[in-house]
Amino acid sequence: MLFTQPEFLIFFLGVLAAVWMTGHLPLRNAILLSASYYFYAYWDVRFCLLLVFSTLIDFCISHAMDSSVNATFRRRLLILSIIVNLGVLGFFKYFNFFIDSAAPIIESLGASASTLNIILPVGVSFYTFQTLSYTIDVYRRVLRPSKSLLEFALFVAFFPQLVAGPIVRARELLPQLATTPTWSNRRFYGGFQQLLRGAVKKVLMADRLGEMADVVFANPDFYSSSTTWLAVFAYAGQIYLDFSGYTDMAIGAAKMLGYRFPKNFRHPYLATSMADFWHRWHMTLSRWLRDYLYIPLGGSRKSSAVTYRNLMLTMTLGGLWHGAAWTFVLWGVLHGTALCVERSTRGLIPLQLPKIVRWTGVMIVVQVGWVLFRSPDLQAAGIMLQKMIVPSLGIHWYPPLVIGVLGCLAAEHLAWMTSLRRAMRLPWDAWYSPIATTVILWALLLYAPAGFQPFVYFQF
Repeated sequence: MLFTQPEFLIFFLGVLAAVWMTGHLPLRNAILLSASYYFYAYWDVRFCLLLVFSTLIDFCISHAMDSSVNATFRRRLLILSIIVNLGVLGFFKYFNFFIDSAAPIIESLGASASTLNIILPVGVSFYTFQTLSYTIDVYRRVLRPSKSLLEFALFVAFFPQLVAGPIVRARELLPQLATTPTWSNRRFYGGFQQLLRGAVKKVLMADRLGEMADVVFANPDFYSSSTTWLAVFAYAGQIYLDFSGYTDMAIGAAKMLGYRFPKNFRHPYLATSMADFWHRWHMTLSRWLRDYLYIPLGGSRKSSAVTYRNLMLTMTLGGLWHGAAWTFVLWGVLHGTALCVERSTRGLIPLQLPKIVRWTGVMIVVQVGWVLFRSPDLQAAGIMLQKMIVPSLGIHWYPPLVIGVLGCLAAEHLAWMTSLRRAMRLPWDAWYSPIATTVILWALLLYAPAGFQPFVYFQF
């Protein structure tokens, strides 16, 4: 069930009515949990059992860790939680990847390297990281375990962010689930507007850009260098608008239900350094990798060599988290290398370089990274990069709609740097907000692309 499907609208309106009609907290949470399991089961009911299994394991482990004073026993329980969670993630997401990668060695030993037809559970990467952060925080004694299995199960399965984030930590959401939200006209309206903005990003912008990106990335040999560059820009716009559109809809839906989620995007294509880009892009994942991987590895507290190692490991594993393919690994390596170079040259390159120069450097790295991220394999990525570097002939294709959407995206980023950003949010008390809202709804109904258009991050 997609946020942009009519089925979700019917489902969400029913959930809204049910939760706001009751003031009894356990009943409200039970309704939300039942709705969340139904939402997840809509894809494949079998994977609900996997979600329940992960929930029960971490609930029991967290209570056992909290009640124990034996450091060794607590550490073993944490290791068990990590093994179970990463084991589930590794089997469903990476089993075939590692078997395929090791195929030459396996076959040289006379064994078969055939792989299984394993279906990736939707959202497994997100809720695995979410529950891992919970058990790690309980182990560190910075968080007390939830006393209510109902509230913890809802924290894991809460449908707005279940399948593609943002990655909400227990300390951010569990306290909200322990109290009954109060109705607020302003908050409800703000959530509706954010949900609507997300729908515009996905339906009217991202899906249109994807139509060109899909064709060119599938047949990179056929197109000219200029068309290849436009397709890369189209994909850069598509993945930002698609993913930030999903998180806008998730945050907006949660806000309409009375809950607050952390911000996940902050106009990343305005970044003037690679570190700044990761402070703006998929912010909840960036903070997760920092707090639960980079800092435990030693962060930047030791030598420069150790810091660079930690950066490379963090970004490489971050790339692998996105997908089971060498293209994702190299994407992580590219970003890790860029962060290391940026850190090592802080004292050599004057910080007074014009912002436009720094921005251009960041955008080149980001666009090259998106080629790796989107390409089906390394060979296709190599062809795309060669086309971008070496001018070549081929089919010239410059869809006006793609150019128009990219122009709108650039204008929106630039406008957000000015006082126009408040007007773009369609304020509660602005006279033009009802008119703009009506036009947006009409455009969504009239101009939505035909067919099934899943969100990009559903595959991760």
